[in-house]
Amino acid sequence: MPVTSQFIFDNYRKIILLVPLFLILLFANPARGQRNELGFFFGGSYYIGDLNPSKQFAMTRIGAGGLYRFNINESLALRVNGFWGNVAGSDAIVKYNETRNLQFRSNIFELTVQGEVNFLYFTPGEMDTPSTPYIFAGGGFIRFNPQAEIDGQWYNLKPLNTEGQGSELYPNRKPYSLTSHNFLFGIGYKFNITRQFTGAFEWGMRRTGTDYLDDVSKTYPDPEVFGNNSLAMELHDRSLENRGENVNFQRGNPNTNDWYSFAGIILTIRIKDFSRQRCPAYN
Repeated sequence: MPVTSQFIFDNYRKIILLVPLFLILLFANPARGQRNELGFFFGGSYYIGDLNPSKQFAMTRIGAGGLYRFNINESLALRVNGFWGNVAGSDAIVKYNETRNLQFRSNIFELTVQGEVNFLYFTPGEMDTPSTPYIFAGGGFIRFNPQAEIDGQWYNLKPLNTEGQGSELYPNRKPYSLTSHNFLFGIGYKFNITRQFTGAFEWGMRRTGTDYLDDVSKTYPDPEVFGNNSLAMELHDRSLENRGENVNFQRGNPNTNDWYSFAGIILTIRIKDFSRQRCPAYN
């Protein structure tokens, strides 16, 4: 069976569960002075978009994942991330547009690659280089699935086409994909704990390639597009004023894509160098 992005995302939770076991096995036979690190991230995730245009860390939820880092030299590193997070937005909580009264939540799975630049010379496990601030940038792919709640029950929003996607009345509104690319950047501070373990504090922003992370983008559609779908009728317009009478009024901002963020702590362990030749700086 070909390995597709859909296959990877569907099996991502299993990968996360295997990371701690892999770390334990590595710790039982540690290697010294190597360029390779394997670790995990734990912290929070939050969203910036139509339901929260500017408030950093609003409605922060748990985020976690695994990572692999290859240290090119004392100043540069490459990293692969497999992170999971949950983001949410609510007009009632954020209070940006309370009368609109929309809300959502979504799991996010990302696979990304990033480059890191250390401000100070830093070698993992080398106590003579105890710590350094760093910056990073990169990109990758995400999988998401916005949902909304009614009476304690959560419903997937994409199949409801809440803005008239795919209808003859709105031929320019195509159904959006639940997979997108992202561009990431951020700052961090890494430090040596022991000769085997390195820690870091990190905060990174992700700009997505979609405006539908929250299922909100354009104007309210004509309710005619929903036919007898009472669920879509209820979830597309939850306004506290003039509910059902907002056709063609702005529902979101189509000029900006959605963002999300991961912020938290990282713990890595050095693992055996797979190359036969070792760089003296890491021996």
